[in-house]
Amino acid sequence: MDDKRLFSSSEHALPENLVSIAEEFRAGFAAVESIDGPAVSIFGSARTGEDTPDYQAARTVGRHFGERGWAVITGGGPGIMEAANRGAKEAGGLSIGFSIELPHEQGPNPYLDISYTFKHFYARKVCFVKPAEGFVIFPGGFGTLDELFEALTLIQTGKAQNFPVVLYDTDYWGELLGWIRSEVLGHGMISPHDLDLLHATDDPLEAAEDVIESYDTRGAELPASAEKADVP
Repeated sequence: MDDKRLFSSSEHALPENLVSIAEEFRAGFAAVESIDGPAVSIFGSARTGEDTPDYQAARTVGRHFGERGWAVITGGGPGIMEAANRGAKEAGGLSIGFSIELPHEQGPNPYLDISYTFKHFYARKVCFVKPAEGFVIFPGGFGTLDELFEALTLIQTGKAQNFPVVLYDTDYWGELLGWIRSEVLGHGMISPHDLDLLHATDDPLEAAEDVIESYDTRGAELPASAEKADVP
């Protein structure tokens, strides 16, 4: 795996590593540039089965965004990612998958209009955030949590615009949100207004509309020349 080799490589490999990383960003940004409208990034577990309520909810969310002319970006794999891409494609929306080379991971799902497989996690993460007007996050594991807290950190520090981060399934996320309120906020590690960055819901259409309405509101408030903040 390229990231593992990069971490263990010597200083003599620096030029080769830099070229590889630069090429990855170039290809990723080229894929992002092909998105011709607003986009949402949707995250969740690759292990979620097609017969589960979460899969069907993610499919509904993806379909709703597609019907509204939005592009749907996922990690390109199975589970929640497949469901969101599937819904977007069924509605005629642009369906995008930014996958990653992993030894145990399945290939890209069959519902993608644009697909790119990254070797480096950090290049992939930038391409999730750069075109996004919001995140919808379904139940998932470490990777999903990583994307959640990455988004919150970028917004909190002003490195990305303040876009909605919507958590789907209040039961799944409830204890985490309670811990954030009681421990993280309780110990003064964040400010009270930082909690406003998160919204939890059990309604798939509400999850989508939270992002769409926020985008419409920002568009009405910002001058036509305003641009999104760059993600480092």
